[in-house]
Amino acid sequence: MRLPFQDELRRVPPLAGRVAGLRPTTVNLVMAEARQLQKEGRSLLSLMRGQPDTPTPAPIVEAACRALRDGRTGYPDNQGEPALREAIAEKLTRDNGLSFHPATEILVTDGATGGISTALAVLIGPGDEVLLPDPVYDAYNGPITLWGGRPLPVRSIVRDGRFVLGRAALEAAVTPRTRVLLLNTPWNPVGTVLARAELQELMDFAEQRDLFVLSDEIYEALVYDGQRHLSPASLAPAARGRTILVNSLSKTYAMTGWRVGYCAGPAEVVRAMLLALQQSSRGPATFVQDAAACALRSDQECVRRMAAEYQARRDLVVGRLRGLPGVEALVPEGGLFVMVDVRQLGRSSDEVRRFLLHETGVIVLHGSAFGPGGEGMLRVSFAAGGETLERGLERLRDGLLRLVV
Repeated sequence: MRLPFQDELRRVPPLAGRVAGLRPTTVNLVMAEARQLQKEGRSLLSLMRGQPDTPTPAPIVEAACRALRDGRTGYPDNQGEPALREAIAEKLTRDNGLSFHPATEILVTDGATGGISTALAVLIGPGDEVLLPDPVYDAYNGPITLWGGRPLPVRSIVRDGRFVLGRAALEAAVTPRTRVLLLNTPWNPVGTVLARAELQELMDFAEQRDLFVLSDEIYEALVYDGQRHLSPASLAPAARGRTILVNSLSKTYAMTGWRVGYCAGPAEVVRAMLLALQQSSRGPATFVQDAAACALRSDQECVRRMAAEYQARRDLVVGRLRGLPGVEALVPEGGLFVMVDVRQLGRSSDEVRRFLLHETGVIVLHGSAFGPGGEGMLRVSFAAGGETLERGLERLRDGLLRLVV
């Protein structure tokens, strides 16, 4: 039987060519696969997403409620409410040793995702290239492609149990069309926190090649074992002048659904980004921005407690996987994920992921989803704790033991 709208669909004009280059993110693909299994009655446990399971701290929630009661429901300042931009400037000075003028060098965005897309809108044109560490968070590819650019993966290596990005690999990948080096520290999915010497090498390369550096620092508060997050912009005035810092409150304050982030960079870049942003967004809701200002200006003890909790969860994951034949868990220095080396199991990372999902009911992500450099790895999230993490690790151990050849 033909439905009435089917003939109408046949007459839809062709879509823009840029859409052909877009792909669903791996998280969305795996979630769709998992939902289908759940419809069939399967019980699944997720060790997949980077969504903190701790609640947004009560003072932040109350600040939003107070703003609502006070009628803060109209259009916000399109650049970001002045009070929030001032709070961001204070935070950048306090935590990162950086000075940005709230009136000209800070832009409030719809999460870090909105910030990255808006930055790319003004940094690249058709055919321009963006250098990306390989492996890296796969959702960067979409906005690069959408704005007409081309992602250039730069293969990293594992050295002393951590992923590193070397100058030689960058030199091998760069071309005359390269415009941007995109960095993520702490680095999703691999957990490396780039040290000062490593960042200096990367920034020297960017300066010599005259590249912008787009620095995603969303996991900056979740660093472990005495590590310290450094923003590339903090290394020197020249580094600050070519860096666009992107961050959000999602991970630091368990505010993933609030969709509030920010960018900081040179005034002329932020001015162009504001023009681009105005074409598609008015920014986060006014009462959400009031809550974000409260978060940044409040006592940061809640952030320190969260980091300590996630370090304990990380240690639990690494400990439970230690000693499994053919399996090695790399200890992350930051972030919410453990990369698990399963190359000795003799199967691709996606084959291992699918076996774990279908045979033991635990959801993880395959390393190859983040680039060829992630092949042979699994990304295991410890964003969820408690019974979910305990039972999920039991299923994970059971499945990996069943795969030992």
